Amino acid sequence: MGDVLAHESELLGLVKEYLDFAEFEDTLKTFSKECKVKGKPLCKTVGGSLKKDSKPLVIQRDLVAAFDSGDQKAFFDLWEGHVPSSVRNTDSLAQKLEFYLHIHFAIYLLKYCRGRPDKQELDERISYFKTYLETKGAALSQTTEFLPFYALPFVPNPMVHPSFKELFQDSWTPELKLKLEKFLALIFKANNTPKLLTIYKESGPNSKELLQQLHQQLVEAERRAMTYLKRYNKIQADYHNLIGVTAELVDSLEATVSGKMITPEYLQSVCVRLFSNQMRQSLAHSVDFTRPGTASTMLRASLAPEKLKDVPLLPSLDYEKLKKDLIWGSDRLKAFLLQALRWRLTTSHPGEQRETVLQAYISNDLLDCHSHNQRSVLQLLHSKSEAVRQYMARLINALASLAEGRLYLAQNTKVLRMLEGRLKEEDKDVITRENVLGALQKFSLRRPLQTAMIRDGLIFWLIDLLKDPDCLSDYTLEYSVALLMNLCLRSAGKNMCAKVAGLMLKVLSDLLGHENHEIQPYVNGALYSILSIPSIREEARAMGMEEILRCFIKEGNAEMIRQIEFIIKQLNSEDLLDGVIESDDDEDEDDEEDHDIMEADLDKDELIQPQLGELSGEKLLTTEYLGIMTNTGKARRKGLASVQWSGDEPLRRPVTPGGHRTGCPVLGDHLISPQNAQQARNGCSRAMPVAHPDDYKEGKPGVARCGTSSSSVMDHKPRECSPAGHQEFHLVPTAALGWPREMTQDPSSGHITRSHYSQDEVSVAATKSRFQTY
Repeated sequence: MGDVLAHESELLGLVKEYLDFAEFEDTLKTFSKECKVKGKPLCKTVGGSLKKDSKPLVIQRDLVAAFDSGDQKAFFDLWEGHVPSSVRNTDSLAQKLEFYLHIHFAIYLLKYCRGRPDKQELDERISYFKTYLETKGAALSQTTEFLPFYALPFVPNPMVHPSFKELFQDSWTPELKLKLEKFLALIFKANNTPKLLTIYKESGPNSKELLQQLHQQLVEAERRAMTYLKRYNKIQADYHNLIGVTAELVDSLEATVSGKMITPEYLQSVCVRLFSNQMRQSLAHSVDFTRPGTASTMLRASLAPEKLKDVPLLPSLDYEKLKKDLIWGSDRLKAFLLQALRWRLTTSHPGEQRETVLQAYISNDLLDCHSHNQRSVLQLLHSKSEAVRQYMARLINALASLAEGRLYLAQNTKVLRMLEGRLKEEDKDVITRENVLGALQKFSLRRPLQTAMIRDGLIFWLIDLLKDPDCLSDYTLEYSVALLMNLCLRSAGKNMCAKVAGLMLKVLSDLLGHENHEIQPYVNGALYSILSIPSIREEARAMGMEEILRCFIKEGNAEMIRQIEFIIKQLNSEDLLDGVIESDDDEDEDDEEDHDIMEADLDKDELIQPQLGELSGEKLLTTEYLGIMTNTGKARRKGLASVQWSGDEPLRRPVTPGGHRTGCPVLGDHLISPQNAQQARNGCSRAMPVAHPDDYKEGKPGVARCGTSSSSVMDHKPRECSPAGHQEFHLVPTAALGWPREMTQDPSSGHITRSHYSQDEVSVAATKSRFQTY
């Protein structure tokens, strides 16, 4: 009670100030009257009896008047009493202005006094300024702008000193007054907010969370800064070393021109300097640099990436307890658990560590994909909590980024139906919709799921979404266009597009000119595919599609031009059928290994942050949900032989933008890695033919253009004879991609043919190229 009485006057003043600010006039009169009757004192410094905004105006007027009259004491009493100390002590603008104000009052008598100024008063002013310089003004002593003025108290006649010439010009004081008036107007405008409201804002829960987030961001930024600084220092040292070695080698070349020989010892010393510290000692005594080619071979070998160290497996978890809390826990706990489970997947090291995490999720049916209970983890997609819905969508998207994860999610259509429902219902949270769309796009790499999405009418929803691409995020735009292309590669998808041919063609032609060039390969692929339908070709010709495409030829680069030329050729084709007869009944998928792409977008813009002392991430999992032997290993299946692709033709296999970003395109659940591509280039000694659009005639695609036999096809050498005399890389058919087992040779043409197959089963040129140099 004593504390309340001690601050009662100030508290009542705060209430009165707020009532006055909010214009509760009757309430304010009653409040003031009751305080007077009960003898309660009101703080006079807060919420005075003056009308709204009148007090700040009076203070500003008094400060300016004191400035004009040179009344130093009155001015600084008002300054310190009404300009908040937080502003005076921390704001650089206020500190600089205060410094010049002290100069103004120090030299006021010298500038404006008629006749000789009073020596005692002048000495007092100079002494006051000197005291300021030694106390508050000392903070600016290292600033070049103010450094000369620290000598002002010690100069006998500042008026004639060249360093202070500007102070005594007629324009200096009016300019300073203008700065003062602007500053006061700004300060008192901010001060109109009642103190009670300011206290509430500063102590509210949002400010605490914001402060915690800022603190975490600061710690993370400092950590990254230290890492980058170390890297920078190392790069700088290596650069200086390289410049020194280069200079010496130039000197040595000049010496050899004069006939001087380079000794093996000198060559060895140069090479040792170029290697990393760990190798220098061993190289100095173990390598014979006198043998030709040794030095250059060792230098190239030193650039090879170091082998990854063994990464330990992550601790096992109690998945029964985890799933129980995911179903019955609070929304905040659910969100943190979903976040931690996703982080465990996205931040784990590719290889055994990530595979073990994924297999543990699958073997313990983390998402209850096989559960028939009324309440399951999957139902979190429809949670009332925005954070829970978003984090569930993120986790599903992360699982769908991995081939084994896609297989787990695709074993029944329950997950697909829930994602489609969430995609069409979600209109509040952009990130939730992005992740749902990303998961569906990755689902479209698998034929059964493609079929289901086409039957569910997802193509129509995508066309409607893409009518206004400028209001979509980059992620949404790229993944929606890529999903549309994957569905259009199927004959059922093309037939769906034929129902709305005009709208489909308009949407795709508009997307061709979109500023996001990442979508162009998917737009080209979709256009090329649907133009195989005669009715769509007729619609395209009627709307002048060829003229539209030729406009883009004028603006595009070489790859874009080649892509569009193929589309124009398809547009002008007179084929009555789609080139191949597709069987959508064949939903078999190969048993070869699927590869993975984990994009960085999965962990962007986290919605929740832990409060002080709150567990999150791996610490939450290993502290509260540690289990015993729940990690189940699984032998990796051998991957599909590498296949090559060309940028000359539109995409004709399902792809996902995740691989597009990393340079490792994922096509139909198969990855082409840069390393495998390089091995294929280095290891091929024989040309390999590839099918061209013109070769597809009524189920008999010509696979060999160079007159090769079936044996050359079976050798699987991914190169093609190019008419221009150079070699190009294309995708070639393989049995692993769903080809029928029988292979025959067309006696009339010498081409390899098959008895039956679909376009989706035939892997032909131009599957996944970046097309991103537009």
